[in-house]
Amino acid sequence: MSQRFPLKPLCLLVLQALAIAAHAEEVADSATVAAMAGPVQTVEITGRGQSRQVQNINKDDLAEALPGTSPLKVLDKLPGVNFQSADPFGAYEWSTSFSLRGFSQSQLGFTLDGIPLGDMSYANNNGLHISRAVSSENIGRVQVSQGAGSLATASTSNLGGTVQFFTLAPTDERGLTLSQTGGSDSTSRTFVRVDSGLIGGAMKASLSGTRQRTDKTKGEGGQDQDQVNARFVFNFGESNSLTGFFNHSDRKEVDYQDMSKEMLGRLGYDWDNYQPDWQRAINAARGQFSGNVTSLDDAYYSAGGLRKDNLSGLILDLNLTPSFNLKTTGYHHDNKGEGHWYTPYVPTNAANPLSIRTTEYRINRNGIMADATWEAGDHTVSFGAWGERSDHTGTRAYYAATDPADTMYFLSNPFQIDWKQNFITTTSQFYLQDSLALMDGKLKVNAGFKSMSVDISARNIIGNRAAGQLNAEKSFLPQVGANYALSADDEIFASAAKNMRAHQPGVGGPFSQTQAAYDAGVGNLKPETSTNIDLGYRFKRDAVQGSLAVYGARFDDRQLSVATCAGIVGCPSTFVNVGKVDTRGVEAIAVWKINRQLSWFNSATYNDSKYKSDYMDGTTLVQVNGKQVAGAPKTLFSTEASYDSGAWFARLGGKYTGKRYYTYTNDASVDAFWIGSLTAGYKLKSLGFMKDLSLQVNVSNLFDKQYISTVGTNGFQARDPNGTAQTLLTGAPRQVFLTLSGKL
Repeated sequence: MSQRFPLKPLCLLVLQALAIAAHAEEVADSATVAAMAGPVQTVEITGRGQSRQVQNINKDDLAEALPGTSPLKVLDKLPGVNFQSADPFGAYEWSTSFSLRGFSQSQLGFTLDGIPLGDMSYANNNGLHISRAVSSENIGRVQVSQGAGSLATASTSNLGGTVQFFTLAPTDERGLTLSQTGGSDSTSRTFVRVDSGLIGGAMKASLSGTRQRTDKTKGEGGQDQDQVNARFVFNFGESNSLTGFFNHSDRKEVDYQDMSKEMLGRLGYDWDNYQPDWQRAINAARGQFSGNVTSLDDAYYSAGGLRKDNLSGLILDLNLTPSFNLKTTGYHHDNKGEGHWYTPYVPTNAANPLSIRTTEYRINRNGIMADATWEAGDHTVSFGAWGERSDHTGTRAYYAATDPADTMYFLSNPFQIDWKQNFITTTSQFYLQDSLALMDGKLKVNAGFKSMSVDISARNIIGNRAAGQLNAEKSFLPQVGANYALSADDEIFASAAKNMRAHQPGVGGPFSQTQAAYDAGVGNLKPETSTNIDLGYRFKRDAVQGSLAVYGARFDDRQLSVATCAGIVGCPSTFVNVGKVDTRGVEAIAVWKINRQLSWFNSATYNDSKYKSDYMDGTTLVQVNGKQVAGAPKTLFSTEASYDSGAWFARLGGKYTGKRYYTYTNDASVDAFWIGSLTAGYKLKSLGFMKDLSLQVNVSNLFDKQYISTVGTNGFQARDPNGTAQTLLTGAPRQVFLTLSGKL
């Protein structure tokens, strides 16, 4: 059982370390320290000049997050963003939930340096989570586009917006970056990066390695990861470059037990799986319960996920003429993954009532993109194409659970396979856009469209899962926008876009049904589409900058995958079309720069997303018309005060998340909550042979609040009148971490 890192001893350690650092500052050259002081680094949150709602989080903001934190969690303070996770890093994939304006993670688009990451879901069939794609220390910028994402985004799921991640390029100077983090639950994270500096004035490269080990915040087991990121840039000609990269990730994470509201009342927030008590798990599987346990599904012996990924590519960026740029990207991604669950429903043999149930994933995908930009007077014409072939295999298998030894490795030789499916998905996309500057640049107008075609060929290898061919195609998905500068500091913007989400192969998609259910419904199966409209105002003053936006979205042919049994049993889901969803909302964001050292950030969101049609579950009418979309809070509010003197820095923040329903009929919900966070530290320009030395403390869930973080981990159900749906995860308690970093 892991132990929380005690707060008081850590505070004493921090104070002692900061005292040493303060003494070093006293003996440092005062002119150097004074030169470090400057205005507070505020993120570029208003997207000036854009025709749609856009915010950017830069490397300064990312650097003060806890190392290893998912950049999705850093985005949580932005308007319209709702991020939840059961761990303090936001990297535990079974629990991560990210939504924009009521659109869930599977309905958004994600890219890394333009490379598609798919929808980053746990059972992703065509991508990988950003926490595996690259170490958080190597991310330099994140751009969020609520509503209408860029036409050039390589995604087949961006109904409600896009998130684009950009890595840090190798530096021109040779150097070695070191970072060590320790803290709660035996956390240890080591990051080392080597930059070659410029070689021959044209070539530079970087290589980094990351090792993280941390225990769960409750129960037994760890969430561990090893990563390698390599990158080179070769500059040639006037302003051309060839960039190559290779990213490797090996992640193992032991799961938390999914909870229900009834279980929380009976077993408490600290309840988890049985590990390491093997005999109690055996007894429970035989119906011999102890304590307050009353069912097979109150706990399992253990569960976990394994993922190995390799992501590589080449990017050729050519300025063929002063007005014409062509960027071509080729990439490869392969993945091997397994989700483990010790199940009491399938015995190993007559003497052993437990076995290890796995869901196994294999991905091999290759793609190429070409993007061109042509400057022609007042016009900027952009066009490009993207093609990808993804080979994905999913398998449900069972392995002998002979003893309580560690099984967090890839298993072989199953004694039973329920189903095995293979999917070949071929994607092609083309876009064209013209941006026109008028009235001496005060008015910017853009108009364009994209064409998309996604073909899925599903083959059933073992079992009774569906097979067949599905195509999602739209030849004209338009987007228009305008930005008008009222003055040097004020502007208004407006945009409208039509988007489509292609059918998804693999777990949770239409092929997860039985063949009979698929055949009965495929004739009415349509790809999801959305129409998003934005209207907003941005302003900037000496001390305050911000924006206000109103928006609306019409979501057609929304597909719901309805859970029909406990997640561990793995019943085929019911896949239904619930018709239309309407969304209306308003977002506000403001940063008050009180002085050169102190600023105050605030964002607020009101989002009303409602189903507009009832649906049929078999022969049963489920009345959801007028109900709030499951998992989407109506109200969100973030506030953060930041202090930076050049040497000392601190951030104190809070996030309010409104009530969330976790059933389609809105008969069950989780309460609203506030969560606080604190970052504080000290930066020294140099100390001996070290440069940019920094000592930083991060505290998550500052006031140790008990709350429900993620909803829908085992899917959403139509109803939960007794509060027994095991589809909730509790949030992590207060966690404290200390990081020392510097450069050589």
